[in-house]
This record gives sequence, C-alpha cells and structure tokens, in this order.
Amino acid sequence: MRTHLLHFTVRPVADEAELRAACAVRATAYGRRLPNVVSLWCEPDELDRQPGVIVFAAFSKATGEAIGTVRLATNHQRPLQIEGSAALPAAYLGTRNAEITRLAILPGQDDPAIKLALMKAVYQAALARSVEWMVIGARLPSLVRGYQRLGFTDALPRGEMVPLAHAGNLPHRVLAFNVRTARADWQAAQHPFYGFMIEQQHPDITPLPQQQAVPAAGLQALAA
Repeated sequence: MRTHLLHFTVRPVADEAELRAACAVRATAYGRRLPNVVSLWCEPDELDRQPGVIVFAAFSKATGEAIGTVRLATNHQRPLQIEGSAALPAAYLGTRNAEITRLAILPGQDDPAIKLALMKAVYQAALARSVEWMVIGARLPSLVRGYQRLGFTDALPRGEMVPLAHAGNLPHRVLAFNVRTARADWQAAQHPFYGFMIEQQHPDITPLPQQQAVPAAGLQALAA
C-alpha cells in the first residue's frame, strides 16, 4: 500500500471539547440552508454519547480547527434512527447495519478529500464492527448523486422520499451501501475512488477510538 499524507487528520472525538467542535461544524454547515437547526445542532445530542456511536472529526493540521465531521451509529444495541421514520425492506432486516448522520464540512473548505476521508473512516470502522449495510438519508439531488458515486443505492422502492424525524422531518431519500462487497465492487468497476479508499494508506485517518482500535494489518484483512 502507498502511504499518502493529508493536510488534516480524521479521528473519533476524544473529549467533550472535540465533540463540541464537531457540533459547531454541523451547526455552521447545515445552518446555511436550515437556519432553524443552528441552535439545535450546536450542542451534542443524546445519540452522540451512546455506546456503539462514533463521532468523527477532521482537524486542520495547520490550525487545529475542526473542519469536518460525521457520525456512525450501529444497530448492535438499538434500532437505527432512520428506522423510526422509514421501514427498511426485508433485505436489510436481521443484519448488522449502521447509519451515517451529521456529515458536514465547514464552509470554505473546498478540498474534496475531506469528505472522502470522513467516508473512509466510517467505512473502515464499519468493517471492523462487522457491519453489512450502511444507510444514509440525503435531502438534495446533488448529495444523492455524490453518495451514488461512492456506491450507495436506493434502499426504498422507486427512490421514495420520506420525512426523517431526526433530520427536522424534512423529506430524504434513503440510500444503502454494502460494506462487505464494497472493495470487490469498486475494483470490478475500476472506480476512481478505489485508490483512495483501498490502495492508499492514510496514517492521518484513525477509524476507531483508541481503546477499540485494531492494527492496520487487521483492517486490511477485513477489507480483503
């Protein structure tokens, strides 16, 4: 694997200050289009501190500022939030699933590698936790297209839009991603993200909290 360094780091938040920094990114990023969420999302919510939930943040190496964030929650101990608003098809029931929420990039941060690195962190964490499917809700067509480029597909028939209670009751398209087959799917399609997601080693990306970390060789084996 080729080692590639980034101008930022991605890791699970380590303390209350880092969690609040991630929340500030959420509030700023989403507040541009949804001003009513600023006061709600600038503080950690109940899910942020639950077992089995990881809040990732991207930090600038130059300034130490939080510039991006994403949250991964598994269904190992409780149903996914999205299941409170949308009935997932039978194909996703009885499996180990995870939900991606609160993906946000600080306005003015134009490097597409930030979002891709956050997605690599959740992908590797999902692999390490034996997750089969990751699901996400996308409100805007541009976001849907971005997730589809990564390999997400519609989880509901005909791309149905459903209001999500944990996302302001706004209509979202529900998309799913097969974690177990992702590597083979990307490779078979000669996907442009295959190099970043699989072939490159990024020491700046930490996919799990320190106490749950697995050796890099273990992650490579899981991805094989």
